[in-house]
Amino acid sequence: MTSSSSSSSSSSVSRLVIAAPSSGSGKTTVATGLMAAFASRGLAVSPHKVGPDYIDPGYHALATGRVGRNLDAYLCGPGLVAPLFAHGARGCDLAVVEGVMGMYDGAAGEGELASTAHVAKLLRAPVVLVVDASSQSRSVAALVHGFASWDPEVRVGGVILNKVASDRHEVLLREALDAAGVPVLGVLRRAPQVDTPSRHLGLVPVAERRAAAVEAVAAMGAQVAAGCDLEGLVALARSAGALACAGWDAGEALASSPPPPLPVPSLGAASPDPRFGPEGASSSNAGRAGSAGLRPQVTGRADFTHPESRVRVAVAGGPAFTFSYAEHTELLSAAGAEVVVFDPLRDEQLPEGTRGLVIGGGFPEVYAAELSANEPLRKAVSALAESGAPVAAECAGLLYLCRELDGMPMCGVLDATGGMSGRLTLGYRDAVALSDSVLAVAGTRMRGHEFHRTVVEPGSGAAPAWGVRAPERRVEGFVQQGVHASYLHTHWAAEPGVARRFVERCRTS
Repeated sequence: MTSSSSSSSSSSVSRLVIAAPSSGSGKTTVATGLMAAFASRGLAVSPHKVGPDYIDPGYHALATGRVGRNLDAYLCGPGLVAPLFAHGARGCDLAVVEGVMGMYDGAAGEGELASTAHVAKLLRAPVVLVVDASSQSRSVAALVHGFASWDPEVRVGGVILNKVASDRHEVLLREALDAAGVPVLGVLRRAPQVDTPSRHLGLVPVAERRAAAVEAVAAMGAQVAAGCDLEGLVALARSAGALACAGWDAGEALASSPPPPLPVPSLGAASPDPRFGPEGASSSNAGRAGSAGLRPQVTGRADFTHPESRVRVAVAGGPAFTFSYAEHTELLSAAGAEVVVFDPLRDEQLPEGTRGLVIGGGFPEVYAAELSANEPLRKAVSALAESGAPVAAECAGLLYLCRELDGMPMCGVLDATGGMSGRLTLGYRDAVALSDSVLAVAGTRMRGHEFHRTVVEPGSGAAPAWGVRAPERRVEGFVQQGVHASYLHTHWAAEPGVARRFVERCRTS
């Protein structure tokens, strides 16, 4: 198994999509194990995850030594899936794409949109189906045949059988699949040592258990290497079709995005209801996630090569704030930000010279006591927000900005309280900005994702951040001074002007 030429195009990189009939079949174990096994053999492996999930890519990054990246056809639109893939796969020999849920499960009510099958077709990639064989034998052939024949545009190139009980069980499964004409490319026995702990939102992130996660990823790689035909899988990956696209580039994306109005207008005013109410409102760009306004031509790129031309943007990290898409930092940097990561659990002050603050998702509810105990940082965040500096907060960030979380004091930027609830809020959202903010002008259409078991009361401020159009209509989030806080996770690659506007406000605030 040898490395391919470094001059090969990212659009022609060998690639596999790892899918399954349903969640819980072992996709993460197999995908992460394959990444680790290939990387240990000297291949440069590009890791990807279908859908919005933030946690699995952390394990992928451990396995490959490269940033795990998401491919989401709902958040970013189908047209960006291949360019974002090519961007992540630059310089790699092989890419492994872990699917989401069952292979044909996508955005509710949207057909195949954002499903693993949809992404496989957009990438022209062969699919390896991971089947939990623990409670079946000959029936596995009917199951695999159904998945392989359901959509003739999806090419199922082989099967990896997971949770096989014994040698005899393996023989029965192989005989059935031989008759079905689908190659068996791997057989994995039950292996408790590769299990990873879960809690209320899925796997425990790598940042919270790094040493144990390293061991788990190594065990996954060893199990997959011992049980799978790696040469056969590489051969299948090399059969992927070429992609007729260039890799996404943050600088180019910004150059073609609408610049923020200059000077940045007074923020915090709520938009009139018509922006949210009627069907088709603010939809001059219907069919894609993006803003509805004019798109003036922008030529060339700003020169941010000199350190003094950059503005410092602090980004929350550490175990409490692990949810972030790599493209956000890349867009901020391309827009002229010096991005500095800090840990709200340990750092008592924001990085010196901070002009803007981004607080993404994570698990502040798990670390509420520690976050509350760091009073100096809470006061620093509050002071920054009071100064009018831009603050963008999603989900965990929203909770951190509240007055309290589960009864413990937080930053007090928002006159709201947060706490755990017994209800899981999960799913894609179609939204429109209801208020001018540091991220968007009122009327901007974006798609997002919610994933939490907490609740904030009240759920929105006098100037709401978003009007959620689907699956049900409601207002959500807070815009006040330079603060934009919401439960909605968005992907800025779909609307690069968000990063550009945020950085420009950092310069002028």
